[in-house]
Amino acid sequence: MTRKKCAFLTMADPGDSPTDYVVSFAAMADLGWDVDTLAWRDVKVDWNTYDAVYICTPWDYPQHKDEFVQLLQNIEDSSAVLVNPLSLVHWTLAKTYLRDLEQRGTEIVPSIWFERFDAAQIPGWFDALGSDKVVIKPEVGANAQDTHVLHNPIAAETVSRLLETFRERAFLVQPFIENILLDGEYSLFYFSGAYSHAIRKIPRAGDFRVQEEYGGEIQSVQACEQLLAAGQHVMSLVDPQPVYARVDFVRGDNDKFLLMELELIEPSLYLSSDAAAASRFATAIDRYVLEVQV
Repeated sequence: MTRKKCAFLTMADPGDSPTDYVVSFAAMADLGWDVDTLAWRDVKVDWNTYDAVYICTPWDYPQHKDEFVQLLQNIEDSSAVLVNPLSLVHWTLAKTYLRDLEQRGTEIVPSIWFERFDAAQIPGWFDALGSDKVVIKPEVGANAQDTHVLHNPIAAETVSRLLETFRERAFLVQPFIENILLDGEYSLFYFSGAYSHAIRKIPRAGDFRVQEEYGGEIQSVQACEQLLAAGQHVMSLVDPQPVYARVDFVRGDNDKFLLMELELIEPSLYLSSDAAAASRFATAIDRYVLEVQV
């Protein structure tokens, strides 16, 4: 049997960011796949030599957005199958996709959107969101980079720092959801549109960021019916269905789960948190490539 080739796009140096995509290699091999890991900014290959390219951990892409999009377009123009599809990448590259999902009936963390930073608008953020504590984050970003929690009133030096960060960047502002400090953030994972597993991420004491590189604690959990229903509702609104997806929720004050992120580009999939997750992931890629190549 002719073996198939899949490229996993990674970073040259992931730093302290934890990854576990290597646990999928054995499952991919069982389905006839050989895997190469390629640092996406350094790679110069003929993509036609690959059957598939998985957008794995290129977590520095926000700093090189145009270069990243061009690379994915080059892959799309080759005979290799890009997973997830480029149309989904374009849709979720900026967090404005949250507005689309809200318009389709999803409850998201309340958000207001800005094309450029204007310090005179800051008091209006707190008034509009009805909170003395808000979060500001870039429209295009990953791993909580350039995300800040702000208290009313904001100190002058903080305003200067925000101006430097967001001078030429679109951004959004949300109320800080206090439940994240104790209850954490929930992530549901889907392969080929089917639910696979779930985790809960809890920030360390004194921090709001749930990522492991910032000291967050990761727990494997059984998702409750309400959380599963919220995740399935979000997935039902996505077209085409992604090969892999991570849906992040936080519990709001009314005990409803609010959508924080829908990750379709390069989410950490926490395959190690469920014994069968790597097999489900590999099967999803294998099935999708077969469908596209027919």
